[in-house]
Amino acid sequence: MSIPDDDPTRELTVSGRDDPGVAHIFLAGDTYSVLVTGEQTGGRYCLIDMEIPPGGGPPPHRHDFEEMFTILSGEIAFTFRGTTTTVAAGNTVNIPANAPHNFVNRSDKNAHVLCLCSPAGQDEFFDRVGDRIPTRTSPPPELTPDQIDERRRLAAELAPTYATEML
Repeated sequence: MSIPDDDPTRELTVSGRDDPGVAHIFLAGDTYSVLVTGEQTGGRYCLIDMEIPPGGGPPPHRHDFEEMFTILSGEIAFTFRGTTTTVAAGNTVNIPANAPHNFVNRSDKNAHVLCLCSPAGQDEFFDRVGDRIPTRTSPPPELTPDQIDERRRLAAELAPTYATEML
């Protein structure tokens, strides 16, 4: 097997969560900063920096891609196929493709998590469904009940496009 030639159109990516140009997205109570996009990796993966407040996290879902979380600070309770495991800072969790799961920050402090999705696409889904905010520390937008319902409707509508099923 031979390794393909280098693709000179691809560039080195260096990204910090407070860098200009990083997309900060408010979604379902969390702030997601897209550090590395699928566009930058040729669709191979995306890397998302997550600030998850107490009580934050997505509803139960599953998707046809791998998802790996590294807990940088705080604790996250992951429910995987119906069993809940609380994971503290310094640990990494891999969610296999297609497995039902969700997570929630059950502590009284924000949790900081890095999420790698392979292949990419979750970055685009979040950007289409969530609300862009200027910085990762910006206050969340004040959404009306109708706007919240619209975000949920849009997430359900777009989920199949991004190999995701809401449970």
